[in-house]
Amino acid sequence: MMEPITVVKGFKDILPEESRNWQKIEQFARKIFGDFGFLEIRLPILEKTELFTRGIGDTTDIVEKEMYTFSDRGGERLTLRPEATASVLRAYIEHNLYNRNAVTRLFTIGPMFRRERPQKGRYRQFHQINVEVLGADDPRIDAEVILMLVHFLRGVGLGNLNLDINSLGCSECRAIFRERVIAFLRDTEGDLCADCRRRLHANPLRVFDCKNETCARIIEDAPNILDFICNDCRNHFERVQSSLELFGLPYRINHRMVRGLDYYTRTTFEVTIPDMGAQNAVVGGGRYDGLVRDLGGPDIPGIGFAVGFERLMALLPEEQNEPPAEPLLFVAALGDKAQEYAFSLCNRLRLRGVQAEMDYTGKSLKSQMKKANKLSSPYTLILGEREMESGQGELRDMRSSSQRSIPLDRLEDTLMELGK
Repeated sequence: MMEPITVVKGFKDILPEESRNWQKIEQFARKIFGDFGFLEIRLPILEKTELFTRGIGDTTDIVEKEMYTFSDRGGERLTLRPEATASVLRAYIEHNLYNRNAVTRLFTIGPMFRRERPQKGRYRQFHQINVEVLGADDPRIDAEVILMLVHFLRGVGLGNLNLDINSLGCSECRAIFRERVIAFLRDTEGDLCADCRRRLHANPLRVFDCKNETCARIIEDAPNILDFICNDCRNHFERVQSSLELFGLPYRINHRMVRGLDYYTRTTFEVTIPDMGAQNAVVGGGRYDGLVRDLGGPDIPGIGFAVGFERLMALLPEEQNEPPAEPLLFVAALGDKAQEYAFSLCNRLRLRGVQAEMDYTGKSLKSQMKKANKLSSPYTLILGEREMESGQGELRDMRSSSQRSIPLDRLEDTLMELGK
C-alpha cells in the first residue's frame, strides 16, 4: 500500500464540523456589513508581485521574508496574496469604481498566504475578513468603521474586548517623528534584535511592532508620536474620539501602536482580548490615505481593517459551535423495492427543501434505527416488504417513541407539513 500524501506544512484542512462554524460567522458578517452599506467583492488569490512591494512596502517583513513569490512560465513575477487591501485597491483602480460612487464600501472574505513559522493558531494559509471604505477622509467614517467592527465582534460572541486607538499622523509630521526615533535608538542600536537593527534606518517605526522583550523595554522611553502630529492630524484624531464617545464606545489611546504595514496614516486601531499574552490582537486596521495614489490611482483616501478568521474562531466560546443540521426524516428501508422507494422519496423531499437521509448499505433494521438516533432525526419511516405491499408506511416519532401508519400515496405531503 502506498504511503498517503499529507497536507503541506503550515496549511490546514477545514473539516465539515468546523466549516459549519465558519459559515455561520461569514453569514453574520455579510448581514452586519450589509446593514452598514458594504458590498462584497471577490478577488483572485494570485497577483503581480509589484502590487505588494509597492502597496505593503519592500522593507516590511511580509515582503522581505514571508511572501510566496515565483516566476510563471512566461517569466512574470507572481505572488499569492499575503493580505487583501492591496488587492481590493487594485480592483478599485482597475475598474474605475471611484467613478460610480463618491464613497465606496467593500468587503471580501478569503485566504491569504505568508510563509511564517507555523504555530498554534497561525498557518501559512490563513483566512481574513477585510473591510475597506474608499473616498472619505471624514473622521466620523473612522469611528463608524470601528463601531461596526466592535458591533460585529460582540455579535459573534466576544464580550471582553479592549479597543486601542492611535494616530500616526500624515506623511509630513510622521517624517519628523521618524528622525527623532532614529536619533533616540542610535545610542542603543547594539542592544536591539537583529531585525530591529536592520529596520532602524530603512523603517524605524517597525521597532514599535517588535515582540522582543529587550526591544520592548528600550522603546518604553521612545518619543511619543502624538507629540509630533500636526494640527490637522490632531483635530482629525480628536473628532474620531468624540465620535466614538457619542456611542459610548470605550477606548484607550495607545501611542506605541503603529500597526504592521507601511501604508497606514492617521487613525490606527486594534481590538484585543485581555490575558491573551503578546498575541492578543483579534483585529487591526487603520487609515491609508495615500495608498490608492501610490498604486497608480487618483489621490483618494481610505480606511479598513482585517479580521483573522482562525484567531476569531479560536476565541469563540465552545457553546457557539454550530451543531450539524438534523434531517427531518430518516428512511429505514429493507429490501430492494423499499430501497428504491426510499431513494425516490428522499430526493423528492430534498428538492422541496426538506433534509432527508437513508441507508445505502443494506444494514439490518436495528442498525438503521441506531443511525437514525445518531443523526437526531425527529422522524423515521420504516419500510419493508409488508409496508410496500399494503401501501402503508410506519412513521415513528423518535422523540415520543410513538408510531403510526401513513398511506404512502399521501406520505410526501404529510412530511412536508411536519417540516413546517
